[in-house]
Amino acid sequence: MARLVAITGIGAGDSAGHGGFLFDNLIFPLLLRKVYADKDRQESIIRNSELAWTIVRPSILNNKPGGKSVRALANLDTFHGGSISREDVATFVLDEVNSNRWLRQTPLISW
Repeated sequence: MARLVAITGIGAGDSAGHGGFLFDNLIFPLLLRKVYADKDRQESIIRNSELAWTIVRPSILNNKPGGKSVRALANLDTFHGGSISREDVATFVLDEVNSNRWLRQTPLISW
């Protein structure tokens, strides 16, 4: 079976409303509404596929050096905002391709 690890972002699917006050109330509605409509469609297509998929939702991306401890969350009840380096996102995705730890799940990753 083909393997797919896709990246969408915090605010896609059921992670909407967990980006923190500024992201959820200003950035998302004013700048990203259409982009995230596409991300939601992307997630739907992937979920309905026969692929062995994982959808990774990084929190706000930054250019800081990687190597920090990454939190991967399935339950977002207490999560509101956060950031992660692009380097740590790439490392998480590569690790997931080889481990299948989050197979058919949508982890949100953050520091």
